[in-house]
Amino acid sequence: MTKKDTPNHDGAENAGPVEQERPYNLSYSVGVAENQNSKFRKTMEDVHTYVENFASRLDWGYFGVFDGHAGSQASKWCGSHLHAVLEKDIMSDESRDVREVLNDAFSYADEHINASLGGNSGCTAAVGVLRWEVPDNASNKKIELDQHKRMLYTANVGDTRIVLCRNGHSVRLTYDHKASDILEMQRVEAAGGLVMRSRVNGMLAVTRSLGDKFFDSLVVGKPFTTSVEITTTDQFLIIACDGLWDVIEDQEACDIIKDMTDANEAAKMLVRMALKQGTTDNVTVMVVMFDNSS
Repeated sequence: MTKKDTPNHDGAENAGPVEQERPYNLSYSVGVAENQNSKFRKTMEDVHTYVENFASRLDWGYFGVFDGHAGSQASKWCGSHLHAVLEKDIMSDESRDVREVLNDAFSYADEHINASLGGNSGCTAAVGVLRWEVPDNASNKKIELDQHKRMLYTANVGDTRIVLCRNGHSVRLTYDHKASDILEMQRVEAAGGLVMRSRVNGMLAVTRSLGDKFFDSLVVGKPFTTSVEITTTDQFLIIACDGLWDVIEDQEACDIIKDMTDANEAAKMLVRMALKQGTTDNVTVMVVMFDNSS
């Protein structure tokens, strides 16, 4: 069966029975925790989505966190639709580099949000696709997963971040697109914009997002993408909005949950620590733990 999280809520969706001789346990587990942080925020504009057995493929996974601003329309659209756009593109040509597919999906989302949604909302986004790379000569009847590479592909715009804990050390897989970044500042200025007080035209702290049509070509939806092979030295992923990263460093976050085995409890712990450290934003944390026992 294919199990899918709808934005901010657990849910299930059947994609037809999968014939197996024995039940299959996923090689990863997902935990999510969130907090509006009502002391500082009147609304919750974060959205998260994950899809187990993504694209109806055994042990694939899709993980996404979207941090909305100027409303939640953009983040809600991404939470509800981006994985479907990505799945369609991947299935249309499985030989394509998934990083290219992610780039196309982000570009489509940016254009669709700007053209079809009311208001001027936008959202940062961090997405990961976990899948097994199957050789061309593999049998379609029986594929032993331990024969093939487990690959993780990521894409992000804005400052929602993905951090991999590898052999106890943090490895950042995303790039923070902030107006305080010199390269992003130069790009904005070359496009005719201004960076004032580390904000695009004095208003928006991020330089890349999905939506934000008010900023036209200054704030773009082209993502930073990566690919990495997941091996037995990799313990878990942390995908979180800046509500976490504003107050907790990458390595610190890894250290806080390194001895935990329950993904949900790990995500809750990181949210609690962010609130304790004084974050003033909505907080959403997704933890993906890898099972390396087999």
